Amino acid sequence: MRLFRPGFFARWLYHGAIFRIRTTKKVLYLTFDDGPDPISTPWLLDILDKYCIKALFFCDGRAAERYPGLMDKIRNRDHLIGNHGYCHLNGWLTESDQYINDVARASGYTSDKIFRPPFGRLSFNQKKRLIKSYKIVFWDIMPYDFDNSFRGKNSLRILKNKIRPGSIIVLHDTVSSCANAILEEFIMFAEKEGYQFDLLDVVRNT
Repeated sequence: MRLFRPGFFARWLYHGAIFRIRTTKKVLYLTFDDGPDPISTPWLLDILDKYCIKALFFCDGRAAERYPGLMDKIRNRDHLIGNHGYCHLNGWLTESDQYINDVARASGYTSDKIFRPPFGRLSFNQKKRLIKSYKIVFWDIMPYDFDNSFRGKNSLRILKNKIRPGSIIVLHDTVSSCANAILEEFIMFAEKEGYQFDLLDVVRNT
């Protein structure tokens, strides 16, 4: 079953984490997981530049270590970097000390202030420990752009139908994601509907 928006249980379990920015203004926040990638990252950066949009990239520690030049490109274009763990571990299946150490290992290549759990899965103990040092960021809309069986047109439809003021949108910075194919059309649609895109700087603004 696909959940395009986190339910009440997730918001209760991860109390204190960020799912959406509370506002009445028609503003959206783009975030990208799993990069950097030598094919998809430059493409995404060019689209964002075209529309003068800044985004938050939750980078995989292994990829960040492998592609420092791409990390510099993200930073040099005034986007933010978040921590997405080093080995993309599933918190529900990983012992807490191992999980925390994995996040700490990634922090040297990504961020020691902003974290998004891979798969959106954290144990309560992991969350309790990490929230002392990190702003933990989930999302308001997940369009399953990473799922090839869902298809890009369906991901685009979900985005168009579910955006609301303050939505944090998660897309994926990978060559297998359809984000590159649908991002520009979604941006044009959202702006036509009166939305603006802002940088999710949760450290500065929360």
